[in-house]
Amino acid sequence: AKRDALAAASLGVITALYNWAILRAFSSIPFALAVLILYLFPLMAAAIVAGLGWEKLAWRTIAAVVVAFAGLALALNVRDSNLNFEGVALAFFAAFGLAIVVAVSGRIFRKVDARPVTLYMAATACVLLLMLCAASGAFTLPNTASGWVGFSVAAVLYGFAMIGFFIAVSIIGPVRASLLSYADAVISAGLGVIVLGQALTPVQILGIAIVILALIGAQRRPKSR
Repeated sequence: AKRDALAAASLGVITALYNWAILRAFSSIPFALAVLILYLFPLMAAAIVAGLGWEKLAWRTIAAVVVAFAGLALALNVRDSNLNFEGVALAFFAAFGLAIVVAVSGRIFRKVDARPVTLYMAATACVLLLMLCAASGAFTLPNTASGWVGFSVAAVLYGFAMIGFFIAVSIIGPVRASLLSYADAVISAGLGVIVLGQALTPVQILGIAIVILALIGAQRRPKSR
């Protein structure tokens, strides 16, 4: 439907802008800090859907989001250094943009198939990002075989991740889908140890455990009496 297509295209514009913002933030502030700020989006999305009356939030859900965010802060081992106001502002903008996309898409995807709407979003974001890259003169392609392999694999995996996430939004709602995305940090840390041979400090292990416990607690249903 034209109305859904227009809404999806508008979300695609926001998607392009928040992706541009977070990538710019990575060059201005420490990576871990930028990621931590970005992961404020579940709290922001919860505030949006609750403020607009789209979804009632249980205290268990809000508590799980807060606890998971605290665990993420420990897991990322964020240190107070190299703070740049522009980078922090870009990361907050990215978090808010992602929260808007998640909250609004939850309303759209509830009534229609998530896949074609995701296609409209991704196509619009792709065109706008290409325009931004061309305007900035920063459009650079890989120049080695291994670079092209990484580039292609990352694009395919990101595409499937995006499709899967918005299908999840249509099934379990924007808040729960956003909350479960905190598992990204746990999976990334595990891959860092297995693939890159990185070591985790006890504080980081504690943070990962807190994230896992928060996710499990959020998914448990209270026993009926």
